Amino acid sequence: MTDKKKAPALLEQSEGSSNLLGGGSHHTVTQPHPQQEAAPTARRRLRAVPDNVMPGEITALRAETQIAALGVDTWPTYGTPEWLRLNPRDPRCYAATLEAAELHRRAEAERQRLDQLMDNDPETWWREITTEATSYAATRGRVLAARRTAEELRVARDRAHYRPPHKLQATPGWPPIAVPGQPGRYLTPGQESA
Repeated sequence: MTDKKKAPALLEQSEGSSNLLGGGSHHTVTQPHPQQEAAPTARRRLRAVPDNVMPGEITALRAETQIAALGVDTWPTYGTPEWLRLNPRDPRCYAATLEAAELHRRAEAERQRLDQLMDNDPETWWREITTEATSYAATRGRVLAARRTAEELRVARDRAHYRPPHKLQATPGWPPIAVPGQPGRYLTPGQESA
């Protein structure tokens, strides 16, 4: 990943693009519709592209400018039934399509970046793709450690149903007690146990 800094003129414009195409139907662009009268300073146009701007930043700015020119504030998510019901000439239809295209471009760029990282530095790639899972596991570790394992549950269930064997004891004045499992043997008063 490169550490190129944005040009100051593009920084102001690209801050809105992260909200614009972040996956929803709200954006922060305040440019008026092209058919409306507006002061010349209200519109910002990208006239020159500095040398250190990344192609993705230019694409995001272009999508932001096009949506702002449409003059729409909200639009349905691309591919939903609400989007399909829109008239093809409705600017919201185009805005949703632009949003979907920009999200796809970003996802594809990230996939290509990760593929390149996997080929060139597998350890960094593995650390990067497992960071989220590792942090989730760290938060769930205490909860999971507090849960009983299947073996612990089985032992607890067995202990709940377990009764220690009854200690046989003959009572004076009563007949002798037959010792279980030992036919012909009887316990009489005065004997300790079977």
